[in-house]
Amino acid sequence: MKIVVQRVKNANVKVDGKIVGEISEGLMLLIGVCEDDEKSDADWLVKKILDLRIFSDNDGKMNLSVKDISGEILCISQFTLISDYKKGNRPSYIRAAKPEKAIPLFDYVKDELKKSDLKIESGIFGADMKVSLLNDGPATLVLDSKTKA
Repeated sequence: MKIVVQRVKNANVKVDGKIVGEISEGLMLLIGVCEDDEKSDADWLVKKILDLRIFSDNDGKMNLSVKDISGEILCISQFTLISDYKKGNRPSYIRAAKPEKAIPLFDYVKDELKKSDLKIESGIFGADMKVSLLNDGPATLVLDSKTKA
């Protein structure tokens, strides 16, 4: 599982011109599920995301987590994160999980994040989504459960 974590001042996602998910200060997550991902991958990522110290403290140092600031989280499904682009110029998505596996794992991530009592919003899996955000910093990290990096 790969997740792009972006620190944002605000973010929203629209489907058919209507906002379906919206947050203020916090994290926007682009979540890609691989065919071989399991709940253990999601568990590691959820813990890491909730504990990442990427928000500034009173001294301006990145020392606070999304929990520390009572931030919000917007989750967006993003199968294109699981691309193979080594051969040719057209990415292959053969390693991306099929919806019957990806949807339950995506929902599991959201459910586990909700246990933090933070506001968790999301887009609609498989929909044509329009995402808007105001990056803060920008501070962007790419987490991969397979490399733990």
